[in-house]
Amino acid sequence: MRKGQKIMQLVRQRQETSRRFSLKMKWAIGTAIGVLIIYIIFSVLLFQSFSNLLLRQEQQYAKDALAVTSNKLSNLEGKLTRKNVQPLLSSNVDSVAQQRSSNGSLYSDDVFVTLSRKNIGVSIYNTAKQRVFASRAVPVKFSTNSATTASFISKQAVDVYVKRQPIFAKKDHHLLGYIQVTNRLVDYDATRGKLLLIFIVFGLTAALASALLSYFLATWLLRPIDSINETIQQINDDQEQDDPIANVRVPVTDHNDELTDLSRLFNDMLDRMERYIEQQQQFVEDVSHELRTPVAIIQGHLELLNRWGKDDPKVLAESIAASLQEINRMKSLVQEMLDLSRAEQVEINFSNQIADAREIALQVFNNFKMIHPEFVFVLDNDLKQATPVKVYRNHLEQVLIILMDNAVKYSKDRLEIHLSVSKNDRYAEIAVQDFGEGIAQKDIDRVFNRFYRVDKARSRDKGGNGLGLSIAKRLIEGYHGQLTLESVVGQGSIFRIFVPLAPAKPTVDSKNKSEISSNGR
Repeated sequence: MRKGQKIMQLVRQRQETSRRFSLKMKWAIGTAIGVLIIYIIFSVLLFQSFSNLLLRQEQQYAKDALAVTSNKLSNLEGKLTRKNVQPLLSSNVDSVAQQRSSNGSLYSDDVFVTLSRKNIGVSIYNTAKQRVFASRAVPVKFSTNSATTASFISKQAVDVYVKRQPIFAKKDHHLLGYIQVTNRLVDYDATRGKLLLIFIVFGLTAALASALLSYFLATWLLRPIDSINETIQQINDDQEQDDPIANVRVPVTDHNDELTDLSRLFNDMLDRMERYIEQQQQFVEDVSHELRTPVAIIQGHLELLNRWGKDDPKVLAESIAASLQEINRMKSLVQEMLDLSRAEQVEINFSNQIADAREIALQVFNNFKMIHPEFVFVLDNDLKQATPVKVYRNHLEQVLIILMDNAVKYSKDRLEIHLSVSKNDRYAEIAVQDFGEGIAQKDIDRVFNRFYRVDKARSRDKGGNGLGLSIAKRLIEGYHGQLTLESVVGQGSIFRIFVPLAPAKPTVDSKNKSEISSNGR
């Protein structure tokens, strides 16, 4: 059944993969569309500018032809006839050259240049609007409703620019006739078509090139995302292992960009998850190991009572008392295990808390002085004013209670405990010194391990589970502080707490605003 579910899951994943549109493709297509839109806007503006420039040029050709022809014919005095117009406007090269050699007139060249343009047509009409000259076949009939007109007409799928103007004699300014100049915009349309084709080809090429460049750029830039996906897939494939994220990390590039930061953050998250998994496994192992003995003791007493002890009042009382004692020890053990579990998550839940180290130390000192009148408590206080430190008040108080309680438990002959408070540039230092049994050098590094006891029998008699110092160390290290131990067998021990100082004049949490169950009292 499980294998079938896994196959179905793989099928669904493949279907989703086949349907999805990858970020690389989205990036490439989006970039291509963006480039194409920008290019189209730029091309339209540029195309319109070129078109207007070409159109003005074609209009200027017609105006020049009109001006040259009108200037040439205005020298005539009589009516415009084919006989007197033809020699003046003849487009024959030999005729023009001959006229220029005879009179040296510059207009001959102008007329020749004007009339020789392949798309320019000049027509001359007399006052009766009869055509007396045409340089080419006229595509547009003559018609005038005003003295001077200009218009665009479409003839046989070709745009034609038409400009008309009357001709007046220079001497007496009487009407000689009319001029009609037509300019077939063939070159204009052809040039516009070529420009449009060039813009389209360049636009498509730019869009394709930008899409390919964006795709390869996205592939290169999104390699950390692919690495994260591969890492997650590898973790999913290793779900049957006890710790699927062990030794599985995202390769971190040296680009020093946001995706590199994301890879580092993802690896940090995996490190934190791995620690949580290890803590959970360690928690289960420790609890199962430590609860095995009291459970066995309670089971033994119950079996004893079930067999015959329930009829013996003495055995019944002893079994009930022993069972209750073991149950109380189990409650204490479970509470301390919960405290230890919370202590390992201090950075997440209490990273911004601030408390007054001086006030807490004095409070714990006075409390122990009151509840243990048989001890001599000595205070060495170098802090003359409030000393804010970056720690949650309950946690610092809990650590001091653990250390002071250990000092009381393991003091034999000399019932004296010293508490000193001071600070330097970075840390507030609190030291707890006893003059009890002391700890051997080989055990100093191990006393902070969970469930470790130097003398297990005596520690159990004193009510310890071997978790107090482990809780204290995890709490202090969670706030980036230190807990150290100096000890000599037979002379006593000194525990030193170093807690980071808070910035100047912060808001000090002098009262408990939220009580937590991990006070370790």
